[in-house]
Amino acid sequence: MDQSEWLVARFQEREGLMRSIAYRMLGSISETDDALQEVWFRLSRADVDGVENLDAWLTTVVGRVCLNMLRSRARRREQPFGVRVPDPIITRQDDHGPQAEVLLAESVGLALMVVVETLPPPERLAYVLHDMFGVPFKEIGTMLERSPAAARQLASRARRRVQGEANIPDSDLTVQQEVVNAFFAAAREGDFHRLVALLDPDITLISDGTPGRASAQITVHGAERVARASLSGARSGRELYPAVVNGGPGAVIVQDGFPVTIMGFTVLAGQIVEIDAVSDPARIARLDLDHIVSRTRHEG
Repeated sequence: MDQSEWLVARFQEREGLMRSIAYRMLGSISETDDALQEVWFRLSRADVDGVENLDAWLTTVVGRVCLNMLRSRARRREQPFGVRVPDPIITRQDDHGPQAEVLLAESVGLALMVVVETLPPPERLAYVLHDMFGVPFKEIGTMLERSPAAARQLASRARRRVQGEANIPDSDLTVQQEVVNAFFAAAREGDFHRLVALLDPDITLISDGTPGRASAQITVHGAERVARASLSGARSGRELYPAVVNGGPGAVIVQDGFPVTIMGFTVLAGQIVEIDAVSDPARIARLDLDHIVSRTRHEG
């Protein structure tokens, strides 16, 4: 095996980990792909003979690439006002194949990702690499050109914000799914009071627009307001395809044969505490949803 073949093999071995890091950092599937292409470009042109730990080198490079992408995104001011819902990782409820396992391994709860999206790039890097992947602060500090103590402080600041704002769901996916199924049933039946009972009084619904139309971020607070919005959506006649979204219960909403909304639910203590939705047509078009919609329709 020559060196180029050896590099390809090592890159492929670490690709899953690097993809997981990039997705948590960027919250975008397309940007994650771009980040990995950049890492490979740098690896293929690097002199790695003097690299003692290639795995650590790859982690450092993917961290720096993502950091630069986040800073570039901030300079372009391309993020709309409000909280951004990250690209969701979507699998079928009954899909336990290798591809589904890879997708789920790369994902993390959507509610947590929403909060991570609000962190400044240095805090996000420190939190993701240390708290999610156990990278030492010495290495993180090198990426940020700061001391290990400063990197530790950044991670601590991010951790406090995440712990204070992120809704962490119940661990039992089956129980969560039962609550979400009851939610959709109540919406179809037009049972407002049942809907309200299934929603936490302080529930938050976050969306990047309305079905088929991108707009500024939409945030709705409170059980009654979210219930009214849900009843309105149920009356639209759109089809619903259950799915697993970032490891939790979710659904793909379809109109005239085309996906228009992806919904992820966070369930805590038997009530829905957060709904995160993506409805931007451009973002949905970039997601591979055939395995959800086409197969479900065929089997139905």
